[in-house]
Amino acid sequence: MALTRVCMTVNGQPVDEQVEPRTHLADFLRENGGLTGTNLGCEHGVCGACTIEIDGAPARSCITFAVACEGASVRTIEGFSEDPVMAELRAAFTAEHALQCGYCTPGMLVTARDIVTRLPDADEPRIRRELSGNLCRCTGYVGIVRAIQRVLHKNRGQSPISHDAPAK
Repeated sequence: MALTRVCMTVNGQPVDEQVEPRTHLADFLRENGGLTGTNLGCEHGVCGACTIEIDGAPARSCITFAVACEGASVRTIEGFSEDPVMAELRAAFTAEHALQCGYCTPGMLVTARDIVTRLPDADEPRIRRELSGNLCRCTGYVGIVRAIQRVLHKNRGQSPISHDAPAK
């Protein structure tokens, strides 16, 4: 099969590679870039484990062709290591026990960051709607929702959420 040249920025670094046109971005990132934080779950764009940022918006890398990202800015979970919002979310995920096996966590964190930055006034039902494209088989979502609420409340200057009433 003929190879196609693709140029993009990945985690702030220019990338210029030859790829098969059918190569999905997740495979490209994992195999060519060694960025194994991008997990593959369903490979149908349903579970959200492969969620990354393309040009600042969350995207499913398992159903995005690498060649479709020509000229794009791609950021994987590894690219958020110095991001202050992601640091807050990681701390909140830990404090709220929002992870167990960790397989969905990179995609959840990318989606959570989008919620926090795009929807600063999101309430619990909106957070749950926004998370509906990210599946977790371990946590039951209560800790994940609370972690996002914790960061939203902190950024609004409000006191932390109360654990007296269980999240729905």
